[in-house]
Amino acid sequence: MLVVGLTGGIGAGKSTAASRFAELGAAVIDVDAIGRQVLAPGGRAEQGVIDAFGPAIVDDHGHIDRAKVAAEVFGRPDQLAALEAVSHPAINAELDVQIQELDDRGEVQVVVLDMAVLVESRLGQLESGRGYTQVVVVEAPEAVRLPRLIERGLTEEQARARMASQATDAQRRAIADYVIVNGGTPEELAAAVDQVWAELTGG
Repeated sequence: MLVVGLTGGIGAGKSTAASRFAELGAAVIDVDAIGRQVLAPGGRAEQGVIDAFGPAIVDDHGHIDRAKVAAEVFGRPDQLAALEAVSHPAINAELDVQIQELDDRGEVQVVVLDMAVLVESRLGQLESGRGYTQVVVVEAPEAVRLPRLIERGLTEEQARARMASQATDAQRRAIADYVIVNGGTPEELAAAVDQVWAELTGG
C-alpha cells in the first residue's frame, strides 16, 4: 500500500485535490482533523497540552479551548513549538493506527495524507515505516490564491499573513515528487490529479 503526503499553501486547492484523489479510490486521511481530535476531550494530547500550558487554555469544563490555545501560540514560535512537541507525536500515533487498519483491511491501494504542514513538521513521518513515501504538492499563483482567501472571508492583510506564515513554494517543491499547478479551472485541476494518480498507481 502506497502512502502519499499531499500538501500545499493556503488557497492553493489542496483540499479540492484531496477530494479528487478520494473519487479515484484513495483513502484520504485529513491530518488537520486528527490534530483537532487529539486535543478533544479524551484525546491523545489533551492532558499533555494542559500540563504544558496550564489553566489559561482550558474551558469551564476543564477541557482544552482551542481558541485560547491559538491565542497562546499565535506569533510566538516558542509556544508553538511547545504545542507541537506534545500534539505532533500524538497525531503521528493516531496516523499509524489508521494506516495500519487500512493496510490490514487491504481495500485500498493508495492512502493520501491531506496535510497543511508537511514541509514544516515531521507529521506523517512514522517510526514504524508506514508514513508517506511520495509527496504531492498543489500550488497556485498568489494572484489566484488571494481572491480565493478573500472569498472565504479573510481580509487581504489576513490572507497575506497566512501565506507568509507557511512554507514557500520553493520549499515545498524541493521535497515534491509531483507538483500540481492549480491556476486554472476545476476541470484542469481534476485532470492534473488524474495524471498523478495514473503515475502513482501505474495505471
